[in-house]
Amino acid sequence: MSMNSRVFSRRRALQGMSVACAAAFAPRPLSAAGARDPRVVVIILRGALDGLAAVAPVGDPDYAPLHGALALAPTGERAGLPLDGFFALHPAMPAFARLYREKRGAVVHAVATSYRERSHFDGQDVLESGFPGPGRTESGWLNRAVAVLPSSGGSARRGLGVGVTAPLVMRGPAPVLGWAPQGLPSAGDSLAMRTLDLYRHRDPALAAALESGLDTERVATQGGMSDDARKNKGGMDQPGGMRQASAGAARLLAAPEGPRVAALAFDGWDTHQNEGGVTGQLATRLSGLDGAFEELEKGLGEGWKDTIVLAITEFGRTARINGTNGTDHGTGTVALLAGGAVAGGRVIANWPGLKANQLYQGRDLAPTMDLRAVLKGMLADQFGLSAQALAEKVFPESASIAPMKGLTQA
Repeated sequence: MSMNSRVFSRRRALQGMSVACAAAFAPRPLSAAGARDPRVVVIILRGALDGLAAVAPVGDPDYAPLHGALALAPTGERAGLPLDGFFALHPAMPAFARLYREKRGAVVHAVATSYRERSHFDGQDVLESGFPGPGRTESGWLNRAVAVLPSSGGSARRGLGVGVTAPLVMRGPAPVLGWAPQGLPSAGDSLAMRTLDLYRHRDPALAAALESGLDTERVATQGGMSDDARKNKGGMDQPGGMRQASAGAARLLAAPEGPRVAALAFDGWDTHQNEGGVTGQLATRLSGLDGAFEELEKGLGEGWKDTIVLAITEFGRTARINGTNGTDHGTGTVALLAGGAVAGGRVIANWPGLKANQLYQGRDLAPTMDLRAVLKGMLADQFGLSAQALAEKVFPESASIAPMKGLTQA
């Protein structure tokens, strides 16, 4: 490829980014007083979350013997945060526990996608593509949901992907605004301003793209962490990084002219070794996720009342701990919902039990609910998508999976 071809390709890519950014913050009519302005935030937990540790079935007599040193307890040094008498939340998640008590948080337990193997790569593909098997598409179910919204959907018809690259769940035909924490210099950075001024004279297309990106960065970081805190926050697999990414996403979603649907992906949930119980590796990750919920609640402000945040993972982990004080790849797990629109204060579960003959393949929490039912129910309640659109466009080949009802406030 010649140098001219590379410059042309780069310019076209940046022009596309400029158009997407401009579209994401184009003026829109003000909503009627009291009208709902629904938002959906999907958090992908990559690596497979141990659902039996995040939301522990402490009322099941077979739980503690199986999960050993990683098991939570109703009381004592390993006590979880009580939810309903049977389930207890990991103590690293006090913000989610508060939301649950306020009936703005809910848990779906013993849930899984249609995938039944144990490959992270394929499991994440199924989770994010919305197809029943891996390798079927390069688009994600959340983007396709945005694409089929009616033209009156306004800013809801634009998506937000947080990260260096948008998660697969947010890729597809609908326009997507991209933002990566620390992805651009500060909008007030003198070097950025000098660069912008140079491009305004020499390459207006690149200048427009850079200016749009700086505008996005300004909105995402306004009133946020200090520069020192941002530099030391860690990546999006660390609590500080999860908080910062969520805080920035919240500000973009809260903007009157901003997007209304977002996807974030947090790494680091593959706990084969030294998973830890009330403290340790998993507790650190869960505290980051808890902080993400808290930052979204705080940053969305008035918009929180119409928001659903859903945290999902590709599969669960084994019911028994392994020889390195961790858990291996499993099947059934949890999905966590939070937000002002959630009909919360409950654990939604058709509990399968943890006796040897009740485990999936003799090793895993058996899934009793299809995750697509949860996802369909959320999209139907928030955006009014029909069962037909959900089965044909958003989650192809899923007509037999009915949307779960009652996930949102009446």
